[in-house]
Amino acid sequence: MVKIRSLSEATGCEILGKLEMHNPGGSAKDRVAKAIIEAAEKKGMIRPHVGDVVFEGTSGSTGISLAMLCRAKGYIAHIVLPDDTSQEKVDLLMKLDAVVHKVRPVGIADKGHYVNYARRSAEAINNDPNDPRRALFANQFENEANWKTHFEHTGPEIYDQCEGDLDVFITGAGTGGTISGVSAFLKGQGVPVTVVLADPPGSGLYNRVKYGVMFDVKEREGTRRRHQVDTLVEGIGINRVTKNFEVGQDLVDDAIRVEDEDSLKMAKFLVDRDGLFVGSSSALNCVAAYRYAKKIGPGHKIVTIICDSGSRHLSKFWKEADQYQDIELSSIPL
Repeated sequence: MVKIRSLSEATGCEILGKLEMHNPGGSAKDRVAKAIIEAAEKKGMIRPHVGDVVFEGTSGSTGISLAMLCRAKGYIAHIVLPDDTSQEKVDLLMKLDAVVHKVRPVGIADKGHYVNYARRSAEAINNDPNDPRRALFANQFENEANWKTHFEHTGPEIYDQCEGDLDVFITGAGTGGTISGVSAFLKGQGVPVTVVLADPPGSGLYNRVKYGVMFDVKEREGTRRRHQVDTLVEGIGINRVTKNFEVGQDLVDDAIRVEDEDSLKMAKFLVDRDGLFVGSSSALNCVAAYRYAKKIGPGHKIVTIICDSGSRHLSKFWKEADQYQDIELSSIPL
């Protein structure tokens, strides 16, 4: 965990970033992938080094973590992802010898959605009496191993690193595992922490937290550029309540909507001022941390998640971010 100097000085708050991008697989999803695989092994659902396979539908980072761990633990990873996922993530998956399946981005109700494709593929293997392999559908959105690993590890780490003293925890939500697990642990320790959801355009979670309704104006027919979430930001934002998010949704106190332009500007600002080269969701988290710090005033300690580095986002998010030069925080609206 590091102090983000520029944001801290600009707000009078101590804004800390937990550097999940320094996990072995380069993102926060290492924790989830490890927990899911180990839970499945304990149940006998998969066995190492006998050809068993792991399927997952993911926009990238979870797939990379699964691919890395599958190679280490003797499995073959099959990763299903939207065909507009950044090329860096696709290339890395292939270098890790994952089998990559690209599908058209569609809504979750469509059988062709990347999550549904992964589920059906695993079921086909398990239901074939002539196929000796066992297949696991990792199911990161609904698998309770997800939020539990953040409750058992990420939350305690943040608590220890802050010595139990923090005022605000801010993060985005894709599967919902991080915000639920960390919030449940911190509030279970009696820490009077305010939990704030950071949400991109097109996601319904902001309105779910603020108004109790899972809806976004971009859901109106004919108004979306792409299915699910209309944003450059990968890995967070969703239009359904997952089991992992449901576990902690009552613990989320507030939400902040962050437009793509502001995430792009923040990414450029952080690399210019702090040498911190972050991915899209990390930039969004930092916008939300900055705004909330300005809202509550100086003297507070705020923790957010630096999910992954910008190296996975060069051809998509950072291609857009490069248009911004000499960014000042005053250009990011509060």
